[in-house]
Amino acid sequence: MHLSQIQTANGRIVVCRIGDVARIVPGVASVVELAQAAIAAGRGLADEVASRPAGETVDLAAALAEGRVLLPVDHADPAHLHLTGTGLTHLGSAATRDAMHAKADPEAMTDSMKMFRMGLEGGKPAAGTIGAQPEWFYKGNGHAAVAPGAALVSPGFALDAGEEPEIAGIYLIGPDGTPFRLGFALGNEFSDHVTERGNYLWLAHSKLRPAAFGPELLVGDLPAHVEGSSRILRDGEVIWQKPFLSGEANMSHSLANLEHHHFKYAIFRQPGDLHVHFFGTATLSFADGVTARPGDVFEVETPEFGLPLRNPLVQEAGSPAPLPVVTL
Repeated sequence: MHLSQIQTANGRIVVCRIGDVARIVPGVASVVELAQAAIAAGRGLADEVASRPAGETVDLAAALAEGRVLLPVDHADPAHLHLTGTGLTHLGSAATRDAMHAKADPEAMTDSMKMFRMGLEGGKPAAGTIGAQPEWFYKGNGHAAVAPGAALVSPGFALDAGEEPEIAGIYLIGPDGTPFRLGFALGNEFSDHVTERGNYLWLAHSKLRPAAFGPELLVGDLPAHVEGSSRILRDGEVIWQKPFLSGEANMSHSLANLEHHHFKYAIFRQPGDLHVHFFGTATLSFADGVTARPGDVFEVETPEFGLPLRNPLVQEAGSPAPLPVVTL
């Protein structure tokens, strides 16, 4: 089952797609409202949808083409939506490099390789135990969340504007502080890789960029193996394309371990808050020497997640002058 949010002439609607049929979910104007009803009733999202009468059918693809598909989940107050993520979580080509490093002196490894190795050795702990904590970063709040089709805006001071095709977990904090996972969405965890490469301590700066996710929310478990495509289009032509893998079969950490190390902080368990947590990737056009240009379109898609996520790149002009701070 997939959920999405669409803007209509009469307001917002929630749409549930099962197979090829998409229908309006009556009685709610947001996925958060639907989730709150499910939590109050003590049931899952799928059961909450099933408890309601079937609404009219919707042409999701047409709505996306018309620019009416919104983020699959958002918050009425953007300050209460948190964009965060974890890195060095996927095997990818690093599996081969790890085999080479297995006989190396651990003290000679880079900090990144040490972190990756920690995940390989302790990122999938036995049930009921806590594993190694991953690299973690903050991207922003709901003001940095970009809907499908909307522009990813790179600031004037940025040194790079690169895509990161990922899966994001979507969470709503319940009235008692319990994190409820609503589902998963395709994501583009847009970053500045040149800044990050300059010094790994600038990773925090490189991640303070907008991020896109959607168009649809996959309700239920994440498949163990997710395989999709990431591409860049320029003037309608594909200039770079590569498959990307996700799901626990392709990760050095379990989802449960990543979730624990995010929600162990009480500040992330505030009732009513939304969390969009990106799980990482091993596929970047930057690693292949590709530099995106303004007007390029990033596209991420995989069959399990339905409609593709597409976002054009916009570059702000020039680096800003020193920002004045006024003393009161």
